[in-house]
Amino acid sequence: MRFHRLIMNSLTLRQARRGCSGLTCAALLALAACAQPWEGFEAGEPESSVIARLGQPREVYDLPNGAKRLMWPTQPMGEVTTAADIDAAGKVISVRQVLQPSEFYRAEVGKWTKNDVLVNFGRPEETAYFPLMKREVWSYRYLEDGVWYQLFHFYFDDTGVLRSTQKSPDPLHEQNDNDHRS
Repeated sequence: MRFHRLIMNSLTLRQARRGCSGLTCAALLALAACAQPWEGFEAGEPESSVIARLGQPREVYDLPNGAKRLMWPTQPMGEVTTAADIDAAGKVISVRQVLQPSEFYRAEVGKWTKNDVLVNFGRPEETAYFPLMKREVWSYRYLEDGVWYQLFHFYFDDTGVLRSTQKSPDPLHEQNDNDHRS
């Protein structure tokens, strides 16, 4: 997947405007067709098939009704966390990538707690406390629209309740103006 992003990011705007050569277009199409870790699973498959393909999960969380969530994060440096929801009978409910806007925006300010965020997204890339705001912040790296390296932040009050969210550019991938001198 990192190779896919490198190839996609190396395609310059000028090349995109001109169109790409046959070989470049073929390579890009082949990379785009690569299956992601969370793809290719069917509801009802046994949990063992997910573990056989993805390995032992790094995080496991209990869900309602005896279900559980298995997670394969790439944090702190990666932007992907694959999550498999498994029912009480050990069958796959769903497998998906959870570090993405459609998942983040499900978080309910004033209702979700630290535990809800943990169960939905896994351990954060970074935590910080801002004493003047009286807020603890959990941050997750992710790739928005397959292009933009971002951090998504969850702000909790001192009781552990989610009070706000925010996204920002990931400074790890910010271009340093001193790196490109004329």
